[in-house]
Amino acid sequence: MQTTQTSGFPPPPKKPLAPTAGCFLKASLGCCSASSVELAMAVYKVKVATGDILKAGTNNSISITLVGSRGESQRTAIKHWFLPGTEKDLTVRCEQDLGPIVLIRLHKWRLFLEDAWFCKDVRVTGPDGTLYRFPCYQWLEGVITVEFREGSGKKLADDELEILKEHRRQELQARQEAYQWKTFAEGWPRCLNVDSVFELDSNVQFSCVRATNFNGLLVFQTASHLLAGFLVRPTSWKSLDEMRSIFSRTKGREIVPEYVAAHWQEDDFFGYQFLNGNNPIVIRQCAALPAKFPVTPEMVANFLGGGTNLDKEMREGRIFIVDYNVLEDIPAGTIHGRQQYITAPLCLLHQGTDGLLRPIAIQLGQTPGPSCPVFLPSDAEWDWLLAKTWVRNADFYSHQLLAHLLRTHLFAEVFAVATLRQLPSCHPIFKLLIPHFHFTLHINTLARSVLINPGGVIDKSSGATYEGLVLLVQRGLEKVTYSSLCLPDDIRQRGVTQIPNYHYRDDGMILWETIQRFVSAIVDFYYKEDAAVREDAELQAWVMDIFVNGFLSRTSSGIPSSFQTVAELGKFLTMVVFTCSVQHAAVNNGQYDLGAFIPNAPSSMRHPPPTAKGKTVLQHFLDTIPEVDTTANILVALILLSSRLDDTRLLGQYPEERFTEAEPRRILRTFRAELEEIRELIEERNHVVTLRYNYLNPLETENSVSI
Repeated sequence: MQTTQTSGFPPPPKKPLAPTAGCFLKASLGCCSASSVELAMAVYKVKVATGDILKAGTNNSISITLVGSRGESQRTAIKHWFLPGTEKDLTVRCEQDLGPIVLIRLHKWRLFLEDAWFCKDVRVTGPDGTLYRFPCYQWLEGVITVEFREGSGKKLADDELEILKEHRRQELQARQEAYQWKTFAEGWPRCLNVDSVFELDSNVQFSCVRATNFNGLLVFQTASHLLAGFLVRPTSWKSLDEMRSIFSRTKGREIVPEYVAAHWQEDDFFGYQFLNGNNPIVIRQCAALPAKFPVTPEMVANFLGGGTNLDKEMREGRIFIVDYNVLEDIPAGTIHGRQQYITAPLCLLHQGTDGLLRPIAIQLGQTPGPSCPVFLPSDAEWDWLLAKTWVRNADFYSHQLLAHLLRTHLFAEVFAVATLRQLPSCHPIFKLLIPHFHFTLHINTLARSVLINPGGVIDKSSGATYEGLVLLVQRGLEKVTYSSLCLPDDIRQRGVTQIPNYHYRDDGMILWETIQRFVSAIVDFYYKEDAAVREDAELQAWVMDIFVNGFLSRTSSGIPSSFQTVAELGKFLTMVVFTCSVQHAAVNNGQYDLGAFIPNAPSSMRHPPPTAKGKTVLQHFLDTIPEVDTTANILVALILLSSRLDDTRLLGQYPEERFTEAEPRRILRTFRAELEEIRELIEERNHVVTLRYNYLNPLETENSVSI
């Protein structure tokens, strides 16, 4: 049985496609045949390229049909044995000129064994010398016919031929049947309706190279820790120094963890991480202390420097606050049958005259009182250190489940599924965005299977129960606003425009502006006026799908449900690209660096937060942070999630040439050149700082959420 489908990502094999435009095209156009009016033979030169990726070639039979505005060719066979990275040349002869070539059909069939084929593209040169390019970039599996459109970006209003309008309608119908929404957890952004990576279509799965690399790294790291005995030790660490031994086994990656191990107790480094650590989006300027945080001027006077006071420092914008109220009453679970603990601390920080940020007060709960004291830098060493470690534990949850999971992985999947459901492959916004969803559906499906599922890594190795995890993400989504996803707005609203040494902000702003120029240039090329945006029904359906299924129709979020202007569209697309690339790099790439030394980012706490001062000693500290095997389990995950895997596509790298017009291709080249300049700026800065901030270097930033 042969399947016929339109171009773009096909649906999973288990879900059948709707009929496509193939029959309609034949009926509307007619074929070249012996009964046609005798005309001079029309000759078309065709090049069919196989992708240069592992297992892309095939020994199955491939043939092609050309479809023009005035007719279609007969099906023409292409020679067997398609090898990766090669092209096949053939000639298609018709008894009449087909007119402009608007579609091609690729037919794949087999006699015996299945051998999937990855088609890169097809180029057709017409009798008059006109070159037509058909980007494919798709796996063909089984006995199948797939139709591809000529590569020019086309909005619905740009299509004049009814056959092309019908083609895009049927493509979207098939996609919407294949890529359906489901609710993974109530109050979360919705996700793709599959239960395992094996249900995903080949075109959204990891490549063979990446899958092998991913699985191999996981097996290697797990085995390394098992052989070292870490994964079978459910006991406390013997000393702080012993903890260093766990990352000495990751040769070549121990430089930053060693720095962390040497400086984690210092207030300067504690403050630095709110600016350039894994969660650089929670700190905000404090103009007035909340009533629930009763810090008095006298408490902190000695930590502000001479000639000033708390009120003056707040007025002049040098006091900052981090409030983890989202963690209040999150249910804690057990590890090895032992109760774990979670709290919702507040932390007050001061920017000194040297520009450095330091903590000056910490409260380990949202309700002040005798059993919830304010800890100060002048307290006993282990009291202050334990208070800071509780803040780092709260930041672990805030980072992993909100800044990382929710605000990059889950939102990226929403953007990806909405794009597949609402924008046909010829739509210019589809062409712009699809590289930024590379492997996203695979990694997120995998995460739901092994990482954030009941009994998964987070459930077993963090202090939160699965129900607590679900509740935390629910609360996080309720707090998300459109402005918090747009870096310039977020920086301004958090009041952190002037604080020095904020490399995340500085690098991020340069990249935001560069992405915005790139996106706006593409948008301006295809949308000449605001009316073109308002009247693009596919585009409006796309943003509505995101609003409803990603943000659960919550108008208070400020997320648009429609676009009225070209400028609105450009800003939203900048946010999407930035979220999937730069923002994910910011919260992902440093996980191992800053989390390998477990006291700096503990995933669980085995004693409740202290209710009085003067009682903490080293052994109590060691018995509070995660035990050895929990540390090892988390570390295996962190190594994997912050690794550079094979088949990585960096920001600005678009090996799939989906745009065929000259101007978009020029815009892409300009974008890449600007990214190269940014790389040079970041690397020049990193030569003169003590601890390099390289997470937003374009050479470290992937195009998509793929790990």
